[in-house]
Amino acid sequence: MGFLRRLLGGESSAPDGKTPPADVPTQSEDDERARDLELLREDQDRLDDLALRQLRYAEYAWEPPAQGGERRADDDDASAPSGDGS
Repeated sequence: MGFLRRLLGGESSAPDGKTPPADVPTQSEDDERARDLELLREDQDRLDDLALRQLRYAEYAWEPPAQGGERRADDDDASAPSGDGS
């Protein structure tokens, strides 16, 4: 939330009105980064080798080319003769 406040120009979260320099991480950013690393480690432990390999190469997976056009069988076809017998 502090990031959004600073980005949008909201109130300063520092009591003296000065914001810390942007390149110095605060304690909450360090805690958040540590939590993210912990979650990544848990995901790594939870997934087996096959699942990790599938995730790693998912963007290279082959997809068959699209067949046919936009029209589907249940669409009304205006060029076809009507089936009312007249």
